[in-house]
Amino acid sequence: QVHLQESGGGSVQAGGSLKLSCGASGYSLSRACVAWFRQIPGKDREEVARIYTPDGAPFYPSLAKGRFIISRDRSTNTVFLQMNKLKPDDTAVYLCAARDCDSPSYMFWGQGTQVTVSS
Repeated sequence: QVHLQESGGGSVQAGGSLKLSCGASGYSLSRACVAWFRQIPGKDREEVARIYTPDGAPFYPSLAKGRFIISRDRSTNTVFLQMNKLKPDDTAVYLCAARDCDSPSYMFWGQGTQVTVSS
């Protein structure tokens, strides 16, 4: 059984940083396509970072570019999201998702971790 678990969320003041972790059991993230999303109540889920191949360049949408960094540690089967220069608008539940890279949709999702940014 595959399980993704996020951690590292919390409360921080605007301008601060947080580092989220996504650990996996039952599935290797080393060669998977992995992404971080966020969910704000009343809004569509939006992607904030992805890393698609073991050596591929990460992708960031404009909302995250220059502030967020996605990385993976193969030795611990973990994907990270370093978030810097946080803004109150970044307040959301952050979720990681993974799929085989030849799969059209994300197969596995974590339950999310809450990030709250105060002004």
